[in-house]
Amino acid sequence: MNESVHLSTAGTGAEYAAPDAIVTVKVGSEHTGAQYEVFEVDAPRAPAAPPHSESWSKAFYVLTGRILVQAGDQGYDLGPGSSISIPAGTLNTFSVLTPSAKFLAISQTGRMSALFAELAEVVS
Repeated sequence: MNESVHLSTAGTGAEYAAPDAIVTVKVGSEHTGAQYEVFEVDAPRAPAAPPHSESWSKAFYVLTGRILVQAGDQGYDLGPGSSISIPAGTLNTFSVLTPSAKFLAISQTGRMSALFAELAEVVS
C-alpha cells in the first residue's frame, strides 16, 4: 500500500463539473492505497441523474440542504447530519430538495474519481 499523509484545506482539491453537481476530490485514492476516496459534492436543485449502480460501495453524509436518495426500491430524505451507505451493485440516484445541497461522498476503491474524470470536465 502506498499511503501518505494528505491535507486538503477548504477550497482545495481537483474539481469536476459533473452533469448534476460540482465534485471536489478531498482525499484521492493515491493517498489511501486505492482503498477509499472522499469527495465534496455541491449540487443545485435539478433533475436527478438516471438510476445507476457501481461496482463499489459508497456513502453520503449531508452537510447542508436536503437530498432525496433513491437506493433500490426505497427513497431516503436526508438533511444535515444524516448519512446513508449504499452497497455495491445497488441501483441509486439522488435529487436535491432544497435550492442547493452540499454533502460528502465516500467510496471504496479509486474508481469513483476515475469515473468523474471520464464523465466530467476538470474545472480546476
